[in-house]
Amino acid sequence: MTTAARPSGIPPMPERNPKALRAAIAEHTPALLPDFDAHWKWAIADAYDLAPVPAFVAQWWTEFALARNPGLSRTVHDLEARAGETTSSSEAKQLLTQAAHLRREAGKAEPFRQ
Repeated sequence: MTTAARPSGIPPMPERNPKALRAAIAEHTPALLPDFDAHWKWAIADAYDLAPVPAFVAQWWTEFALARNPGLSRTVHDLEARAGETTSSSEAKQLLTQAAHLRREAGKAEPFRQ
């Protein structure tokens, strides 16, 4: 299956495995690749333990799902930045709740879909 960007410009999600996810990050969001590789090395390769692989994939699945969609990524980062700048704890909580919701929804993206 190809990971070429669709007419919307948003590439589809890859197969849900570390190799396919890394290839999609390298192709479509290369700025994330150094952090992905460093996290993999620390959490999986140097640990010699495959138990954390599902959690690793879930975290980076969401990161890629956001990064491949610049509009969504800007919205989430704007909400988080505004939460950090506000002096109202209730407003910060509301903004972070919105950002968390968008992150959760992005993490639900299915393979080969936008």
